[in-house]
Amino acid sequence: MVHAPGVAEVTDADFEAEVLGERGRAVLVQFTADWCGPCRQLAPVLSAIAAEEAGRLKVVQIDADRNPGTLIRYGVLSTPTLLVFRDGEPVRQMVGARPKRRLLQELQDALATA
Repeated sequence: MVHAPGVAEVTDADFEAEVLGERGRAVLVQFTADWCGPCRQLAPVLSAIAAEEAGRLKVVQIDADRNPGTLIRYGVLSTPTLLVFRDGEPVRQMVGARPKRRLLQELQDALATA
């Protein structure tokens, strides 16, 4: 898995506790894989956002190859896919790498209610 420093890894086993159980702040989940070039581009963006928005946003990654249950559950067909959860429910989905400024703009609604 392409690991973004400062971003926790979740698995099928702990997804419910770490993502669906989070209350009070949104959770941004990146579905990633070792072979995914755009995932490597997105890693420093996620690290920066995780550090800057820690009080309002929890950022985690899940390896698409090793956690097929979660992929199937949320209909993830490509990487990187970003899902935003609020109070255990998916509220936004984005596919593909993007620059930090654009990602923050797309996350504004989730962060505004945090």
